[in-house]
Amino acid sequence: MYVRVVKRAFDIAFSIIALPLVLLALAVLAPAIHREDKGPVFYNAPRVGKDGRPFIMYKLRSMRVNAPDLLMDDGSTYNGADDPRMTRVGTFMRKTSLDELPQVLNVLKGDMSLIGPRPDLQREVDLYQGDEGRKLEVKPGITGYAAVYGRNSLPWHERLALDVHYVDHVSFLLDARIFFRTFAVVLGQEGIYVEDGSEPAAASEAASAGESATAAIKEDASCSPAKGQRP
Repeated sequence: MYVRVVKRAFDIAFSIIALPLVLLALAVLAPAIHREDKGPVFYNAPRVGKDGRPFIMYKLRSMRVNAPDLLMDDGSTYNGADDPRMTRVGTFMRKTSLDELPQVLNVLKGDMSLIGPRPDLQREVDLYQGDEGRKLEVKPGITGYAAVYGRNSLPWHERLALDVHYVDHVSFLLDARIFFRTFAVVLGQEGIYVEDGSEPAAASEAASAGESATAAIKEDASCSPAKGQRP
């Protein structure tokens, strides 16, 4: 009853209330994003949703156009403080989570919920182990249990375990706790990046070959989306 009716009602109400504020923020951020490198403002991110259904997750583009996809050893996408793919505006948006604002539209459409596991790429879903695929039993969220209790500072499979924990314990009280803790996490800029010392395998290989990710992303880029863009 809660997940199918009450939770959806809260999602719609939240989206309608938040939409004017989101549009106001976009009016400020969109020109800054485009001005920096003349690339597109939005990044339409393919993700896997509830029951394995693919959908497009909306984000403000925080990476350079044609940025390469850097992977960790566990197959997850690299997300570090020294990520050379980030634009200056993108670095600010990533720290403040403002790049996620367009996902209010995903919530309104029904692709996502306000609270739920963060959605993964199909190639990441293909790497799930054991019961990790159970995270797909609920709609993905803008914020979630793993996002406020560790976020990117946790190894990927530990985050997946927290996602499954959420699926098993989803309730109004848990969602309320996650919602309010999100403000503390975002304002405190907790867990934004992988732990210090973690290095993407792709970056290591490029370095040994005498090439860096920074050089790769400085190639001429028209207006195609940033391939490595992640939440």
